[in-house]
Amino acid sequence: MRWILAAAISVGTMWGQAADAPRMSLQPDAQERYDRMLKKLADWPDLTRYRQDDASAGDPKPGERRVVFLGASITDFWGRKYGTFFPGEPYINRGISGQVTSQLLVRFQQDVIHLKPAAVIIADAGANNIAGNGGPATLAMFRDDVESMVAIARANHIRVILASLLPASRFPWKPEAKPAEEIREWNAWLKDYATEHGIVYLDYYSALVDEQGGMKPELAFDKAVHPNAAGYALMQPLAENAINKALERPAP
Repeated sequence: MRWILAAAISVGTMWGQAADAPRMSLQPDAQERYDRMLKKLADWPDLTRYRQDDASAGDPKPGERRVVFLGASITDFWGRKYGTFFPGEPYINRGISGQVTSQLLVRFQQDVIHLKPAAVIIADAGANNIAGNGGPATLAMFRDDVESMVAIARANHIRVILASLLPASRFPWKPEAKPAEEIREWNAWLKDYATEHGIVYLDYYSALVDEQGGMKPELAFDKAVHPNAAGYALMQPLAENAINKALERPAP
């Protein structure tokens, strides 16, 4: 436990120092990039994004079976940019665009555990790992993050649903990347891990993939990675079915 405490202190110190960094005099575009960098360093997991919303949510009502969707942009945009997000259901969207699984892990206590859900869907951040959004990443690092989130959820009696990565044969923000094969490999691990540990596996991939291992272009607003309303319409019943399966099972 000592190394965990030391790491936490080190990270906290780094974020605090970033917040206190002096403002430099730069050209407007460079200044904007510098300010964004300082903001990210000051709160790398973006805990401020949902902190107030989490505090205001309160405990689930008697009989309410709350579900938290934890993920990156595909979760974040659901019902906010495209599609509808489960109207009338006690489901909470905790997606943050661009995040990798290590950021989800840091947010897990605040944005999942404190909300006391019956279930959590751990979703789409793995593609950002593959894209290198958080620096070089491997399947082993992804596995560690997912296994840690599962362990935390189960220790708090929360059912887990593991969602597949969505298909992508290219990343618009990183044209040199060819992610299709890695996504297939990482999904194979997710499915096997879910089966081995009695976790519901939510397969979005099969409904959205084209012959090249990318997302069907008519289902993505960027023709590559992010679903449009039609894409989310296909995903919604798959998510509902997975939630129903998970909620039929006793809490861990």
